[in-house]
Amino acid sequence: MSPSDRVDLSVQVGALRLRNPIITAAGTFGYGVEFTHLVDLEKLGGIVTKGISKEPIAGAAAPRLCETASGMLNAVGLQNIGVEEFVRSKLPVLQTYNTAIIVNVFGYCLEDYVGVIHRLEAADGISAYELNISCPNVKQGGMQFGARPSSAAAVVGAARKAAARRPLWVKLMPLVTDITEIARAAESQGADALTIANTYPAMAIDLNTRKSRIGNPTGGLSGAAVKPLTLRLVWEARKAVNVPIVGLGGIESAEDVLEYMAVGASAVQVGTASFADPRSSERIVDRLERTLRQVKALTISDIRDSFTSENG
Repeated sequence: MSPSDRVDLSVQVGALRLRNPIITAAGTFGYGVEFTHLVDLEKLGGIVTKGISKEPIAGAAAPRLCETASGMLNAVGLQNIGVEEFVRSKLPVLQTYNTAIIVNVFGYCLEDYVGVIHRLEAADGISAYELNISCPNVKQGGMQFGARPSSAAAVVGAARKAAARRPLWVKLMPLVTDITEIARAAESQGADALTIANTYPAMAIDLNTRKSRIGNPTGGLSGAAVKPLTLRLVWEARKAVNVPIVGLGGIESAEDVLEYMAVGASAVQVGTASFADPRSSERIVDRLERTLRQVKALTISDIRDSFTSENG
């Protein structure tokens, strides 16, 4: 195949250039280092680490995962080793790989987010931050940061001031009154990209025990079941904001990737599929070029924003 015949898989997410649009999602790929014996990290567009907090968190009670119809329910409880240990033991290993490293950041008050970012700002080898704003704001009675435009704007604004060195992505909640209002609020405070969306609050019970099938009464639903829902959210947000969108929800194939990009995503994240097949993200990359050719496209830009809402 001549160079002129090759399909260009590279994408731009704001200032960040990726070799392809496939990124692994936070909480589904560990810190990234656990998968290096299975997945060639340098074939991926990037990886998003497990969520990092100011102090270590033990997480929720077991069981933490259960399979549901066309999806998965999880209540991991944001277990992580804390920012200091992440910088000490995980980041040096990640730095040896030529792929974009996006660190997912969360907290229970504004000061938590700012503290984590300040510590990461002093470290090298990070391409961007991704704010998880689905966490309960303990200073506001437990209301999630991403539930209202005002609270979303507050945490994004504080994080933006702290994140002087790197792009700031913001991961939005799916179940809000109007995702375009939250998206605009995040954009107005300096978000460089939006990740849409986090998991959907849900539950599953064991009829024999009359108890939850996970350690918590409820958890987050992800997987193929949520893809049509999230696809609509990406489309709606894309019409409302100018910053890039990273689509996330039920991506299991190259076709899924291109559907998200057709409604406006600049890149995507693969999450639940990694539980069924840890190499799913790499396999999707391998199939992406062929799938683009099948739909008569030679670059990702030929697909992006190509969806039309008019039939006929």
